[in-house]
Amino acid sequence: MVDTSSSKPPERQRIKKLAQAAFNADVTVEQLEGIIADMGETLEGLGPTMGNLDATIEKLDATLVRMSGTLDNVDATVGRMSDVVARLERVVARVEVLVGIGEAALRPLGALESAGRSVAARFGLH
Repeated sequence: MVDTSSSKPPERQRIKKLAQAAFNADVTVEQLEGIIADMGETLEGLGPTMGNLDATIEKLDATLVRMSGTLDNVDATVGRMSDVVARLERVVARVEVLVGIGEAALRPLGALESAGRSVAARFGLH
């Protein structure tokens, strides 16, 4: 005789497991739907943020272009200033030569003045 009572519990267990798996799948689908809905809101908020980021990058690009122009102007100014400094150094060198010539030309006058004072001192003319 075949025992039919032993075959029913495994089938019942199988149906119970399938029902539990279906329930778990349903819960998982609900969780995924919630996550996807939240992601949708996040992605909708990301659009304006990306637009703002693009605008900021455009402003930064314009600022960098202006800064590059300013640096070019500074470089040109430094070059011109270097030329001015070189010319001033040449002028100063010429002035130093002229001062040297003037000092050399005035040395005899200084000696003459000193001699004149000595003579005047001997005669009592201060």
